[in-house]
Amino acid sequence: MKIAVGYLRVSTQAQGRSGLGMDAQRDAIERFAAAEGIEVTAWFTEIETAKGADALDRRPELAKALATARRMKAPVIVAKLDRLSRDVAFVAGLMAQRVPFIVTELGADADPFMLHIYAALAEKERALIAARTKAALQAKKAAGAMLGNRTNLAAAQRKGADANAHAAEAFAANVLPIVRSVEAAGITSLRGIAEALNARGVHTPRGGQWHAKTVGRLMSRAA
Repeated sequence: MKIAVGYLRVSTQAQGRSGLGMDAQRDAIERFAAAEGIEVTAWFTEIETAKGADALDRRPELAKALATARRMKAPVIVAKLDRLSRDVAFVAGLMAQRVPFIVTELGADADPFMLHIYAALAEKERALIAARTKAALQAKKAAGAMLGNRTNLAAAQRKGADANAHAAEAFAANVLPIVRSVEAAGITSLRGIAEALNARGVHTPRGGQWHAKTVGRLMSRAA
């Protein structure tokens, strides 16, 4: 049986944009692997954005997945291409690692050239959306419209607070399965869980290190 490495990722800033959470990604990979006769022998989980020139430096779990796959002479499997990145340069850099990637939604036959094409299309779509949004705002401003409504500041602040709370709840829902796996391994203290999360490369919502207090807040929110 062929072997492979599984890689899962959600973004700290835009989780849910792809429609896939951690559990759904793993399920998609497992179903694909079963159909293709592949055994996923190692899993790597990351909670980090894919944006920025230093994206790979901020994704230690992806680096570990690449190293493991290279050592095993096996491919890395992801559920969707955007779990790697929507940036062509980043995807091209991953291709240069000489580790094959399999994207379940594209099928086992998608070669590096196809991955580059799909990444280019995703990047172009993102740029077009940004350009259309900017043009629409400029047109409104030129027509004399006041961008932003200063009369409903309180409502806007409440909406922002609700959005922040929702994002925090979504983040907690994605980190909690990792915490449960740590607890199942016998680590139950807040400090021990914090150290385990840091060791796995899991960041806090603000991209920092975990401490007993932040783990406690996460557990309270999850409860």
